[in-house]
Order: sequence, then C-alpha cells, then structure tokens
Amino acid sequence: MKHIFKIISLLAAISAFWVGLLQASIIPRTHTWLLPIYLVVSLGCYGLLMVGVGLMQFPTCPQEAVLLQQDIAEAKGFLKDKGVDVGSD
Repeated sequence: MKHIFKIISLLAAISAFWVGLLQASIIPRTHTWLLPIYLVVSLGCYGLLMVGVGLMQFPTCPQEAVLLQQDIAEAKGFLKDKGVDVGSD
C-alpha cells in the first residue's frame, strides 16, 4: 500500500508541475505535449532499472536449494510408488 501512495503522490506532483508549466507558459505550447511522453519513458526506464538492481541483488539460498531437491526426490518416489512415470532420474 505504501508504494501506491508514493506513486499517486508522485503523479499528482508531476501533474501539478505540468499544469503549472502550461499556465505560466514557460515552455512553448509546441513542446508541452511531449512532457507526458517523456514522463512515461522516464518511468519505464526507472522501472527497468529497479528490476535490474533487484535481479543483481537477488539472494541465493543454497540451503533452500538442497531442501527443494530433497522434496523433488521425495515426490518422484511417491509418484513411482503410485505407478506414475516421472521420467528419467
């Protein structure tokens, strides 16, 4: 929920800034229609950056990997006992 409020407040601030620029005529009217496009592209780049950083910092869990392999072996054994072909070992 906190992220939703951050995003909504950021969009509100950017919208207010954009309306302010339109009212003050600081930027020529021919360029103001590009501002939302720049905003969308910037947010997309930010999102890709955050995904990349998250992937680079993703923790590895060797203990959990071992437990997962044990669970898989147990499930294969259970299914073999029931007569289900689970493929090669």
